[in-house]
Amino acid sequence: MISTVPSLFDRSLSRSGTGIDAFVDRHADEAVAIEYGSGKVALRDGLAGVVEPGENVLVPAYLSPAVVEPFHELGLESRFYAMQDTLAPDGADLEARIDDDTVAVMSVNYFGFPQPDLELIASLADTYDLYHIDDNAHSPLSVHEGRLLGTSGDLGITSLRKLLPVPDGALLYCTDGTVTAECSPSSLAGRSDRFTARDWRFVATSAAGAVLERSPALYRSVERAVSDGDGSSAAEPGDRYEAAKVPMSKLSTLVIDTADPAAIRTARRENYLAWKRVLSARDDVTMYYERLPAGISPYGVPIRASEPASFLAELEDCGVVGAHTWPTLRRRVREDETYEIARTLAAELVVLPVHQGIEPSAIERVGTRLRR
Repeated sequence: MISTVPSLFDRSLSRSGTGIDAFVDRHADEAVAIEYGSGKVALRDGLAGVVEPGENVLVPAYLSPAVVEPFHELGLESRFYAMQDTLAPDGADLEARIDDDTVAVMSVNYFGFPQPDLELIASLADTYDLYHIDDNAHSPLSVHEGRLLGTSGDLGITSLRKLLPVPDGALLYCTDGTVTAECSPSSLAGRSDRFTARDWRFVATSAAGAVLERSPALYRSVERAVSDGDGSSAAEPGDRYEAAKVPMSKLSTLVIDTADPAAIRTARRENYLAWKRVLSARDDVTMYYERLPAGISPYGVPIRASEPASFLAELEDCGVVGAHTWPTLRRRVREDETYEIARTLAAELVVLPVHQGIEPSAIERVGTRLRR
């Protein structure tokens, strides 16, 4: 059930059947879901009651740099484990990093698709008595084999601002009894009860207001404003983490409560398939996921490009806004040859936009302009 207030015991809010909250209630009825402005802050609160300073958490090397900031705030060491080319963990490397001080291991549902070889991570978590963190920041609406992504571990997170044109918004999922019992949400949980200058700045940057959910132009501008910033050096990971320490904004709650999850997921899937058609004849790019399983709401279309910079420039010339490489890695990952696969992926993998403000016909028109 969804909690919009900082109390796990006041979570019996009735829902009208619409909006993101109702969707989560239907697909994750056994999980406690708590609203936040930031997924990283949600992660900090979820772990705070079950970890001790000096312990360590295992996280994949292929990861945005700010994700580990909440661990550091809790006095935890972040240990990166190596990846396979499929985005599955390198099992031998992962297990070798576990010691007596390891308290948790993180899996990631990249680009809205389920984590490859999730069973290995779950098995190691069970064998070594570790908490399993299910990072589902990329897609709140993805359901795989009947399970909402983000709810496969003992706790999980998802980011609403990666789905909607909003300044912030995230959910913490508590699925383990101990995590739920020990979780004491901070003052940063829940919703803001009034509009702030931050809301108005966001509306001004997105040039919108009344047409927030209907204007493709708005979505394009918001895509730039809301992008997670991993491709930019404008702010250090710690600075971005600190800046995100606010409850969910009033503006975000209005959009989240009126969003149509079914329509959003359908639109994103149609755009994903449109890109697949457009790129099918090119031999310099390869789609990372050829199949789009039922229930998946993609964050974007991840592709491997033989010349990423050239391909991004070509897309920009065709009017495509929001295509980007992902992510910028933590410095110690960039400088360690152990993580060669993660470094290669970060350099070569380009993510194409599929947000619901785009029409498939617009993607098809791009296809007629792309050089063959």
